[in-house]
Amino acid sequence: MTIVPVALGARSYDVRIEAGLLARAGEHLAPLAKGRRFVIVTDENLRPHLATLQAALGAGSEAIVLPPGEGTKSWAQLESLTDKLLDLGVERSDHVIALGGGVIGDLVGFATSILKRGCNFIQMPTTLLAQVDSSVGGKTAINSRAGKNLIGAFHQPALVLIDPQVLDTLPPRELRAGYAEVVKYGLIDDFAFFEWCEANAAALLAGDPAAREHAIAHSVSAKARIVAEDERETTGKRALLNLGHTFGHALEAETGFSSRLLHGEGVAAGMALAFGFSARKGLCPGQDAERVAAHLRAIGLPDGLAAAGVTASGARLVEHMLHDKKMAAGTLPFLLAHGIGKTYLDKTVDLTEVAAFLDARP
Repeated sequence: MTIVPVALGARSYDVRIEAGLLARAGEHLAPLAKGRRFVIVTDENLRPHLATLQAALGAGSEAIVLPPGEGTKSWAQLESLTDKLLDLGVERSDHVIALGGGVIGDLVGFATSILKRGCNFIQMPTTLLAQVDSSVGGKTAINSRAGKNLIGAFHQPALVLIDPQVLDTLPPRELRAGYAEVVKYGLIDDFAFFEWCEANAAALLAGDPAAREHAIAHSVSAKARIVAEDERETTGKRALLNLGHTFGHALEAETGFSSRLLHGEGVAAGMALAFGFSARKGLCPGQDAERVAAHLRAIGLPDGLAAAGVTASGARLVEHMLHDKKMAAGTLPFLLAHGIGKTYLDKTVDLTEVAAFLDARP
């Protein structure tokens, strides 16, 4: 087992990574039970994993099963979930288990952050994207009409349990989308890991256990380090984790936050656009931008607007960006790059220049 500590003082917790962990979850969760039953929140697509977890926990667990998809991160589902948790008598000292991908993790995290002014929860991510990104760091949220993740809170889990074997049941498209959040760590500040990704992405996506475990452990360690330095994005260090997200969220908004464009696909296109924009401004070597785009294309991820199925104008996409939660004093910070592994935060970007770039970008 790989154990990655997330060092946040009194809010510290472990991320435990091991194949087959879902079936052995009972031994890891028993110390947190304190004589109380666990409530598991999951979605309809994960009933087989739910059965495995309930068997591991033994008698007494309760399950709340929600609809799958991004639409579940909504006010309506938040209200429904909190009502159900209250009906089940969840107490502040209890631990609610989020068994699912980023949608379930975000929704359960936010629900427990406000239920009785704060309850405990445990992340058990079942998608690659959630395992390497959203389950770690305490960002929780739902979507609103104005945009993605605009209603939420920082609420750290008590424990994260990651079983790479659950990825065997993940549809190939979702696996590829999750990979975008893996390669992101190489693009941010780890050129050697980007090279590892170029050499091993195909094996990872094909199901190689060693490649998957290495990618997950390395990604979680990178995120844990950044979160420990800047838990609430106050210094700018954690903002680096948003590489590709400003462009990507605009693409997701234009496609209605739907299955037309998965979150990881939006991030992939967004990262290619961030590197392309950096190259256009003369900040980044053009060959680095093309190398990033070529890698994304090679594994079946979108590298621009057309590949993402977006035909909107640059002005329309910039309009979506104006709802970004990172806006401050009318300025939108962008994650740009001086090269692969050399990402930085730029607060001087002219949005009209961004719109012109998007109009010229295929």
